[in-house]
Amino acid sequence: MSNSTGSNNRVVVPEAKEAMNRFKMEVAEELGVPLTNGYNGNLTSYQNGSVGGYMVKKMIENQERQMASKSNMQ
Repeated sequence: MSNSTGSNNRVVVPEAKEAMNRFKMEVAEELGVPLTNGYNGNLTSYQNGSVGGYMVKKMIENQERQMASKSNMQ
């Protein structure tokens, strides 16, 4: 399912949007990527991709930790 802009990005949990934006800014700062709120067309695709990729990596690591701690409790 896609919208008129061709993007599949949609907010499934609206309350999470601000938290994800904060997370994105934190990751960008960690990586030294000068990400700003609003237009970021001055950044390279490598810079933007590194932020997104690192966000995914951190989310997976966090989920793995949660799963490991739950399995240790059983």
